[in-house]
Amino acid sequence: MDLFDLKERVAIVTGGNGGIGLGMAEGLAGAGASVVVAARDAAKGEAAVESLKGLGVRSGFVALQARDEASCRSLIEAVISDFGRVDVLVNNAGTNVRKQPEEYTLTEWQEVIETNLTSAFMLSQGVYPHMKSAGGGKIINIGSMMSIFGASFTVPYASSKGGIVQMTKGMACAWGKDNIQVNAVLPGWIDTELTRRGRQQVEGLHERVEARTPAGRWGIPGDLSGIAVFLASAASDFLTGTAIPVDGGYSVQGG
Repeated sequence: MDLFDLKERVAIVTGGNGGIGLGMAEGLAGAGASVVVAARDAAKGEAAVESLKGLGVRSGFVALQARDEASCRSLIEAVISDFGRVDVLVNNAGTNVRKQPEEYTLTEWQEVIETNLTSAFMLSQGVYPHMKSAGGGKIINIGSMMSIFGASFTVPYASSKGGIVQMTKGMACAWGKDNIQVNAVLPGWIDTELTRRGRQQVEGLHERVEARTPAGRWGIPGDLSGIAVFLASAASDFLTGTAIPVDGGYSVQGG
């Protein structure tokens, strides 16, 4: 048996129409999985689906408003109806607002927490009975370097990503008996639309990241493909509750 073979598996990737999400979706598709892209932007979503189909797998797009419970439930129902099962859930949908802590409105706080953390909870809860009845499954939650470090300009985001790690551990403990492995990935500084905005807003960020990262560069979305395949496959069947940095060594180098 090929430990990394995902043929006949169905994966949902939220925020899978660009950046880290698309990088992970491409990795899963390359290993043979059918991939459902769930996101807000339908045009980007359909473009991502066509790209994934080019890898020789079945793919589809479902519109998702991550903060809306009904939308999260509808996503799960649509995948079960169209694909018949869900084996892998990648909770990647996310947003950020960069300000000093005293400057946030409650609305901004709630937007970040609900998009990044609450949606992952709702979707994980939604796929649980389907994975249980199928005999197992894989949930991959996307945290961040901000799950580990603090930063003055991103308190709600860091709070949501710290919550992702603790939620991952709790779900791993609860659902291990059902053969559902729940793990978190902590991407480092990856070159995406979201971080490009960050570089415009935070002076000197680009240079500091390059200086601290042993790999000497920013990551690219494709750097997340391998970890997605590993955590979605039989290769990780005895791994659960972990939070794995994929950061070019950023988190292990002081300074």
